[in-house]
Amino acid sequence: MGLDAARWVSRANCSTVLAVVHTVTSGQRLLEAVELIESDTRVQVVFAQAPDVFGNGVADFLRAADGLVLPWEMAVRERFDLAVATAYGGLHELHAPLVVMPHGAGYGKSFTTGREPVVYGLDGQRLLHNGRVVASAVVLSHDDEREALRRQCPEALDAAVVAGDPAYDRLVASLPHRDEYRAALGVGQGRQVVVVSSTWGLDSLFARFEDLLPDLLEELVPQGFDVVALVHPAAWFGHGRRQVDAWLAECREVGLVVVGPEVDWRAAIVAADHVIADHGSVGVYAAAVGRPVLLVDAPVGVATSSGSAQELLRHHAPRFLSRVPAGPQLAAAATRAVGLRDVVGARLTSRPGRAAAELRRLMYRLLDLPEPGRHRAVPRVPLPTGGLR
Repeated sequence: MGLDAARWVSRANCSTVLAVVHTVTSGQRLLEAVELIESDTRVQVVFAQAPDVFGNGVADFLRAADGLVLPWEMAVRERFDLAVATAYGGLHELHAPLVVMPHGAGYGKSFTTGREPVVYGLDGQRLLHNGRVVASAVVLSHDDEREALRRQCPEALDAAVVAGDPAYDRLVASLPHRDEYRAALGVGQGRQVVVVSSTWGLDSLFARFEDLLPDLLEELVPQGFDVVALVHPAAWFGHGRRQVDAWLAECREVGLVVVGPEVDWRAAIVAADHVIADHGSVGVYAAAVGRPVLLVDAPVGVATSSGSAQELLRHHAPRFLSRVPAGPQLAAAATRAVGLRDVVGARLTSRPGRAAAELRRLMYRLLDLPEPGRHRAVPRVPLPTGGLR
């Protein structure tokens, strides 16, 4: 970067792509996007940490990613051939064609301002700055999301690109290798895996159901189950790894497997026999690939966008009852898994198996570079080689 940068590089005339990392969660999704283009010898990918209230942990994430990291103050002064982001803070300061992607299961959350609910991420507050559409491309997972965009921010409708869901595609590609993921998690032969997933915040499972993990361990471990906890990175980094580890220490001592925030959460879903989840995205993905899902009741005020995969899961998934034995509930949920998969999966993505190809094509178009003819199969989710607590 800088006026005399050409003097110091070892490969010249590269198109520069900026990966804008707001949080650890957004960074994990961004890595999958830049992996589609970073092996091209015509492309140089650089990273920058954008301002965000959940930015704790991003610096360590970027160090582990081994990319070239620019200070945000430098990134907003330079021009790039492309920028990619999965959150919104500070994007109007960038000088580049910009791709904005969802970092969860589509655009499934809503909030209320006035009388009408607003789908988060497809609203003018996020997509406009001084009346101008900030992004060159707004990536959608499903064709139906165009209607929410048309209703809330019609100025951005021309920028909409339906590309599907890369996280779902990689989960599907990983399912045939389930035994390897179970072995990596340390699951014993013949045992069933119950994944307990929590998003962040005071309305999350982690905040509202403190007795759930101890109760499940007491009941299920003697019956041949292993219990695995997935806690959202925003909780890990909002409270600090040491503190979350301490809160879960007693459960770990009696057999709980804790998946750390640096581990790809999808590995646990591939390995799972059952999933107990709250209103976060993990339950949506689990249901979409056929895992039996039990939902804990969401508190009043948690809103899902109309017709979204999150809303369909909320309406169709059985509820977990905390004062009733868990084993029979898990067995009953398993009988409904196929129907739930068909309902939720059909709404999660309208381009199944094609997200990587669609995103790649989009980025090369904005880079104004011919797309290479080489295409690879959808990669598997990485095996967890560390980060288990």
